[in-house]
Amino acid sequence: MEKEKETREPNEFIIEGRNPVIEAFRSGKAIDRVYIQDGCQDGPIQTIKREARKKGTPIKYVARERLGQISETGRHQGVIACAAAYEYAEVEDMLRLAEEKGEPPFLFLLDNIEDPHNLGAIIRTANLAGAHGVIIPKNRAVGLTAAVARASAGALNYTPVARVTNLAAAITELKKKGLWFVCAHMDGESMYSLNLKGPIGMVIGSEGEGVGRLVMEKCDMTASIPMKGNIDSLNASVAAGVLAYEILRQRLG
Repeated sequence: MEKEKETREPNEFIIEGRNPVIEAFRSGKAIDRVYIQDGCQDGPIQTIKREARKKGTPIKYVARERLGQISETGRHQGVIACAAAYEYAEVEDMLRLAEEKGEPPFLFLLDNIEDPHNLGAIIRTANLAGAHGVIIPKNRAVGLTAAVARASAGALNYTPVARVTNLAAAITELKKKGLWFVCAHMDGESMYSLNLKGPIGMVIGSEGEGVGRLVMEKCDMTASIPMKGNIDSLNASVAAGVLAYEILRQRLG
């Protein structure tokens, strides 16, 4: 498992201690990730690992000092779980929502988005652009933290967000259901020359790492956003907004 690198987002929902974390898993609570102290191997810790693996929850091994920094009670017992501020939806829920509205599916798929303010802003844009949901990966991405909820300005109450183990595999499955996929990339074809109508998934990556190679290879089109300034990239949430509104313009006909 990867070592911890990020800093904890303030006001993130945390659960401390072995029994509380076990019970959180067994109750079905949505857990974004689990921090376990390096070297802990006893029975309750093994139980937590099994529960995390069953749910596909990322495990991060950290030093005791790091757990002390995260802890709000000082009684973490070598384990802290970070719970989602909102429940996750299923991808099928999004397709059902599109069907109920009588619209071709329009989904956002986000790769490598680790900044909670970017994710919240993108969810807000997804709602305003008429998207039926947002799909994020379980690893190397921020989950539905309290900061994401705040940045979404209430959009999380209306826009379903699903978490998948493998974004490329999710694209493959959605293609079987008739969706096409466009990936935002600076070397792509101008978004104004692409046909972005119909059932579509829009794939956005982070400013630093962009969309992963395997995910990009699954996409049917790559779209570039025309830029005339002196720098060569847009903030991820801004790029998502620009491309999403070109998709919306074409959908409105």
